[in-house]
Order: sequence, then C-alpha cells, then structure tokens
Amino acid sequence: MSRGGGRPPILVLVLAAAFVLLVAALVIGALTKPEYPPYRLSVATVAGAPTGDSLVGPAIYTLDASSTVDWRAFDVARRASVPPTEKWDLAFRRFHVVAGPGAAIQDLGAVPFDSVGLVPEQGYLPNVADPDTTNPGVGKWYSYSMLSHLLTSRHHVYALRTADSHYAKFELLAYYCADVGVACITFRFAYQGDGSRRVRK
Repeated sequence: MSRGGGRPPILVLVLAAAFVLLVAALVIGALTKPEYPPYRLSVATVAGAPTGDSLVGPAIYTLDASSTVDWRAFDVARRASVPPTEKWDLAFRRFHVVAGPGAAIQDLGAVPFDSVGLVPEQGYLPNVADPDTTNPGVGKWYSYSMLSHLLTSRHHVYALRTADSHYAKFELLAYYCADVGVACITFRFAYQGDGSRRVRK
C-alpha cells in the first residue's frame, strides 16, 4: 500500500507550528516599544569625603553604563560615581558588574534587601579576566526574556568587601531608565564605614 501523497507526520506539523509561533513572538517583541522603569539618572555631584564611621544607606543610585568600552566606576563610601583613575568599589559596563581593585563580591541569593543585616566574613570572589573582566560573585544577575528582549533583575542581594576591608550590600534593580533607555543601571546599596559587617540599622 503506497503512502505517497499522505498527510505530513504529526511531529512535522507540531514543529512547524512551534517555529511559526517563535518567529511571531520575536517579531512582536522587536516591534513593541518597552515601558522603561521610572528611574532617572542620579544627579552628578562631586564625590564627597568618605562617610567616616557611620552607616550609609540604604540609598538608590542610577548611572549610565551604556558605553561598550568604558566602565562607570562607583565609590560606595563617597556615594558617588567617580573617574576610574580614583578609588572605586564597583564598576558597570552594559550588563557587566565588577569589583574594584582589591575588592570582592559574594552572592547572598534572592533574599529581601532589608533582611540582610550582617554580611559574611568569608566567601568573597575577586574579578577574573578570561577573556573579559567579570566577577563570578555577581555572575548573571539578570534574566532575559525571548518575548520582550528585555533584561530583568533576578533581585539577588550581593555583599561587597572593599579593598580596605569595609563591607557593603547591594542589589541591582533595573537595566533601563527613562533618561537613557538601555544599559542604565539602577542599584541600591548600604555601606558600613566603621569596619564591621553590620549593614542595617
């Protein structure tokens, strides 16, 4: 009995339908203009003196990290974006996040920011350079949607140990803002100036 001219196997039809749906989702995602979070770039001010022995934060800061070449550096003690030639603790370039020279980061998991009152003493990871500079303590802090093509925060909290053995915590909130659009990093942080690991009042 000849099977020529029969209907295509069900598996072929299912795969074809899945392919059509995938293409449609990609096209819709590419044509849809996303609604950016309402964050605005933080006002650029001259970095102040280090905070001394007090607790800073929690505070929210938004900076433009859209350059594909230059890192945007941030000093947690001075609560400001600074030139990379000065002392800094965190730096951002697109979706990459690294620790400052001599500093290190640890992932504390998807926990509420306010629940972290004391950061660990050990377990911090330094940057690695293979081939580009990254920090495995932060890793992939975002999720990527194939439908919307947007990055969204996984809302992990990270502990930071600075080069001079001070401690902070931070959470990456968003990759977009109303002023810049893409690669506009908003994060919140708290820094302890007295050298203890206490990062909450």
